[in-house]
Amino acid sequence: MAGSLQTTVTQAKLNFMQHQVLSTPNPCVACDLRTSAAVKVEVTTRQACSARAPCFLLASLLLLLLAQLLVAVAGVEFAYEGFPAAGLALDGIASVTPDGLLLLTNDTDLNLAHAFHPAPLRFHRTSSSSTTFVFAIVSELADLSTSGFAFLVAPTSRDLSSAMAAQYLGLFNGSDNGDARNRVFAVELDTVRNPEFADMNDNHVGVDVNSLNSSAAAMAGYYDDATGAFRNLSLASREPMQVWVDYDAAATEITVALAPARSPWPRRPLLTTRIDLSMVVADTAHVGFSSGSSIVLCKHYVLGWSFSLDGPAPALDHAKLPTLPRIGPKPQSKTLAVALPIVTTAAVLAAVGVGLLLLRRRLRYAELREDWEVEFGPHRFAFKNLYYATAGFKDKRLLGTGGFGSVYRGVLPGSRTEVAVKRVSHESRQGLREFIAEVVSIGRLRHRNLVQLLGYCRRRGELLLVYDYMPHSSLDKHLHWHGPALDWAQRLRIIRGASGLLYMHEDWEQVVIHRDIKASNVLLDGEMNGRLGDFGLARLYDHGADPQTTHVVGTMGYLAPELVRTGKATTLSDVFAFGAFLLEVACGRRPIEEEEEEDVYGDDDRFVLADWVLGHWRNGAITITRAVDAKLGTGYDAAEADTVLRLGLTCLHPSPAARPSMKQVMQYLDGSATLPKLPPTYVTVNMLAAMETHQGVLGTWAVWRSASSVATMSDIGLSGR
Repeated sequence: MAGSLQTTVTQAKLNFMQHQVLSTPNPCVACDLRTSAAVKVEVTTRQACSARAPCFLLASLLLLLLAQLLVAVAGVEFAYEGFPAAGLALDGIASVTPDGLLLLTNDTDLNLAHAFHPAPLRFHRTSSSSTTFVFAIVSELADLSTSGFAFLVAPTSRDLSSAMAAQYLGLFNGSDNGDARNRVFAVELDTVRNPEFADMNDNHVGVDVNSLNSSAAAMAGYYDDATGAFRNLSLASREPMQVWVDYDAAATEITVALAPARSPWPRRPLLTTRIDLSMVVADTAHVGFSSGSSIVLCKHYVLGWSFSLDGPAPALDHAKLPTLPRIGPKPQSKTLAVALPIVTTAAVLAAVGVGLLLLRRRLRYAELREDWEVEFGPHRFAFKNLYYATAGFKDKRLLGTGGFGSVYRGVLPGSRTEVAVKRVSHESRQGLREFIAEVVSIGRLRHRNLVQLLGYCRRRGELLLVYDYMPHSSLDKHLHWHGPALDWAQRLRIIRGASGLLYMHEDWEQVVIHRDIKASNVLLDGEMNGRLGDFGLARLYDHGADPQTTHVVGTMGYLAPELVRTGKATTLSDVFAFGAFLLEVACGRRPIEEEEEEDVYGDDDRFVLADWVLGHWRNGAITITRAVDAKLGTGYDAAEADTVLRLGLTCLHPSPAARPSMKQVMQYLDGSATLPKLPPTYVTVNMLAAMETHQGVLGTWAVWRSASSVATMSDIGLSGR
């Protein structure tokens, strides 16, 4: 009986200690501790057979405490020389290739990638740490990359699904960058200079604490041990490199070193900085890598990785690391080498023929330049630069197609500036000089809520307009496509971007009429600020001058009634379009939509947003806010929404004289002026009827409705007949 009890107690101790030891993240350490603990317990058990029970229990408890203490103080380390069986926790587009390479990003645009050690690690305030990894950045364009990646330590509670790709490296987004609650430590390997983060250049290593504004940074490179000279390294060179990151908890010091793969650890680190990570890193945290793809297709590989708590990271055996996929053409085959002398003559003749064809094609499709364009030289782009920037105007670079051309994203060679290139057909020479003069003039507009027009390029039959690139695309995609809805604060900030239109109308040296204000022409920058773009239809005239009659252009639902009557675009016709824009942003619906059901007045099979909002207003001032986008729920300010909706209706007044100027619009939006009440009559601007053809001439009409009367526009002298 005594032997059986002794065996049972021994087995219970072993099971308990085995559970504690197996919870250690390092399997090797766990194995050693488990074996050691088992031997110690077994010896103790045998000696306790002849001892008294209290002594036996006391010794057992001491052994249990000792085993747990060994587990608590044991260091944690791991090493991966390739990742085929690492069991990493992968997220987004991160993957492990059949060859064992960790591939963070692939050939997709603007996606996140995360890869973490399978289990979180337990950090302590006194924990030092060390890690090293071998990586390679392989871009489809040599020495050109528009995204980097980072090694990071993040708390287990950190939700990275809301992080952004491209310049945010999958770490943060525009709203939480710099928030101390992130508790994220990272070392970034960045290949783009982002002024918003005060980056030093487009090839640097940075230490980040809760923000992409690096606490310390250095140009990528290393110090030669023999000479002490600094050697530059290009992170996007397609060559493998090794990084060492060490944290000394006692000195609160971080050192980072970089060198070509297979080179020894440099004695002099690339950068050293003092940061107390015990105030940043959570007690339990994940370690791994983060990245995000961008518009230049680029792949980030990690070949090997080791990590250690309270000790140096294990060295990596480069001979065991997987190899990068082959870059460039395959080696010449033996068959080709034998056949090459035979086909040399034919190849030369073929080359001459192809050369003649290429020369003929080059002459035919060369850029068109005339003497009068000399004065616009600084604003003209070379076509070959735009061709290279957009990868040959490939479909994968296409941002969108409209009635006036297609828009492509690109990166200008040399400056690596991200741009949007719009191709506009222009077959006729008539008015071309005046058009380009206006393009160049508009290019001098400078305002935070306007998309910067950088310049143009002209070829046979087409013009190319070059704009700043806006990473969050156009507003209409966020309003009408499936996906996270814009909250009310974001919508109101975008609406207040109307200060850009005020600048065009009143504050610049000339009056600029946009003529095509709509949600698809409002683009969102990296911080979700609205910027008015696409000036392809814009017209300029001097302050106080009378606008000239032009062709009626624009988009159905945004066209002011007087445009089809007079053919003159004015600042007040822009205000009309802005009124339709206000209702679209607040209600989340287009100005005109095809619908099976009848509208609020039951007289049309098309949904007219202005009529619908007026219908709510007719039922009482309180119910007008029921027109607000249902996706917002109750998450909006009712007073602000009421102002936006009533201001939209005021801007949509069929009489230009009754509309406010953009200066008044801004005063109403910022609360420095009180928005007048709408008149007691209720106006319906039926946009479908406004574009009806009457006896071959475009006519406009609207309906005035009140509680007691109904009259047409012709009855009050506004039909233009």
